[in-house]
Amino acid sequence: MNAVLLAVGLVLVLSLFRVNVVFSLIIGALAGGLVSGLDIKTIGETFSGGLGGNASVALSYASLGAFAAALTKTGLPDAMVNGAVKLVGKEGESSRKTLSKVMILLIILLISISSQNVIPVHIAFIPVLIPPLLKIFNQLKIDRRLVASVITFGLITPYMYVQAGFGAIFHETVRSNMEKAGLSITLADIPAAMMIPSLGMVTGLILAFFIYRKNRQYDDKEVAGAETVSYSKQTLIFAAAAIAGSLGVQLWMAYLQIEGGMIFGALAGIAILYVTRAMKWTEADSVMTQGMQMMAFIGFVMLAASGFASVMQETGHIDTLVKSSVELIGTNQSLAALLMLLTGLLVTMGIGSSFSTIPIIAALFVPLCVSLGFSPLATIAIIGTAGALGDAGSPVSDSTLGPTSGLNADGQHDHIWDTVVPTFLLYNIPLILFGWIAAVTL
Repeated sequence: MNAVLLAVGLVLVLSLFRVNVVFSLIIGALAGGLVSGLDIKTIGETFSGGLGGNASVALSYASLGAFAAALTKTGLPDAMVNGAVKLVGKEGESSRKTLSKVMILLIILLISISSQNVIPVHIAFIPVLIPPLLKIFNQLKIDRRLVASVITFGLITPYMYVQAGFGAIFHETVRSNMEKAGLSITLADIPAAMMIPSLGMVTGLILAFFIYRKNRQYDDKEVAGAETVSYSKQTLIFAAAAIAGSLGVQLWMAYLQIEGGMIFGALAGIAILYVTRAMKWTEADSVMTQGMQMMAFIGFVMLAASGFASVMQETGHIDTLVKSSVELIGTNQSLAALLMLLTGLLVTMGIGSSFSTIPIIAALFVPLCVSLGFSPLATIAIIGTAGALGDAGSPVSDSTLGPTSGLNADGQHDHIWDTVVPTFLLYNIPLILFGWIAAVTL
């Protein structure tokens, strides 16, 4: 039994049975390590040592949560809700409701896409934008699984195809790791190779609008920390200044290639709210603590996922999994492409990061693709798609954890069954199909 297959499979099964994702990762790492022959001491030390791999990410999310909570005290979310109410209107004709649904979903889609390149804040917009809109979603009876699918599309597709923001990082990761493995390519080759796989994501989004188009009833519940706050033009200006300041720091640090941009960006935004007194000094500590708690679950999952990934690498069974696939492949290009894509899906589903998957699989897949006669573009398509596969649908990916953090603010959106399962089915199946088509045609 391959330890990686067992461990990832166990994590997914336990998650489906509503076992906490953090505990699922710990149990999966323990089971996978024992099957591979590692002793308890080695497993514990490797898991603990790997926790630091995502420590900065966890702190980033906690900082962004604090900033998001601080923004609520400016009245910005209330202003957004009031604007949405005007957009939706009062109870009226069904055609207006339908138009309102489409407009809100398109706005969320555009913001999600922009969060990866135009304004590269990643999931930081979710705790600010989504919780205040939940009552509007309820009024329009929007299925939150559709909203989760829309956000997940916006978090993944841009980095697959667009060479800007997080896409520039992903493409450079693909290029540099393929070069290390012995195949030199240019950055200009990557969008050409990833165009067909990206159409798989578009197909999934279209299916989401079709499958989840029907009304779904939710109860109107109070969102924790989302009590109505009075606001003025001045407080909204201060909120906009804080967002601009936070974004400016992140872009500046990204330009200088300094890590920790999200952490210091959140700090800058909070500092502006402090100085302008848009947030009361007396309530600042409790507000920011509440915001950190909101994002704490994502942080713990990312830490556990990093430890899980370390144990999987220590087992050596990722290499074994690929070698076993090679034995099945022979000289069959079509079968080779399919098995490599499925391997990427398994790896990313377990560790939750497409960016971290690329270095693992590139070293193994490049020599295999070259030996089987795949073109450079086809090789890029296989590696890029294999890396992106599983980002949607992984219980430990920030592309699923982020949407859940916003949509479950009132406790009516289940992470596994309302975000993970829908996005897995909608996006991974078309990605495998379109990735395979790219591999055999390019």
